[in-house]
Amino acid sequence: MFTSIAQFVEAWNEESRITREVMTALTDKSLSQEITPGHRTLGRLAWHLVTSIPEMMQHTGIKLEEVKPDSALPKSAGAIAAAYAAVASAMLARLRAEWKDESLGIRDEMYGEKWERRFTLQVLVQHQIHHRGQMSVLMRQAGLRVPSIYGPAKEDWEQYGRPAPEV
Repeated sequence: MFTSIAQFVEAWNEESRITREVMTALTDKSLSQEITPGHRTLGRLAWHLVTSIPEMMQHTGIKLEEVKPDSALPKSAGAIAAAYAAVASAMLARLRAEWKDESLGIRDEMYGEKWERRFTLQVLVQHQIHHRGQMSVLMRQAGLRVPSIYGPAKEDWEQYGRPAPEV
């Protein structure tokens, strides 16, 4: 867990950069790609990542006006990507302005439990990682190129002068 705001900022900058790359790779057509019938679509997963930032942070006293937690799913992949970039940036700016390292030990009511803010921030990062993994599978199923996340995507191996790993 995070012991300083600086640690979170470093992690958030990297993880939100990766999430922005994933978001910008989406197309309007790909938003309807389903996990299975009756489950979240790729668009719904992407929008869930956007709205979960203000939803979680409101429990810690940080109110974000860029996107409301109950905002309707946009029909445009570009609108989702822009909303993500705006809310991820705004959250970080507010947190840096309003919290100190000591704030990380404050416990907030979160889903019927009391979470230390350091834990909330860790969950926020891990939540993104979890849903990005789901999104990358749906992106492949929708015929999209998946950006490199924690290593080369299949299409990236060529730039390293190496063949893609055997399937």
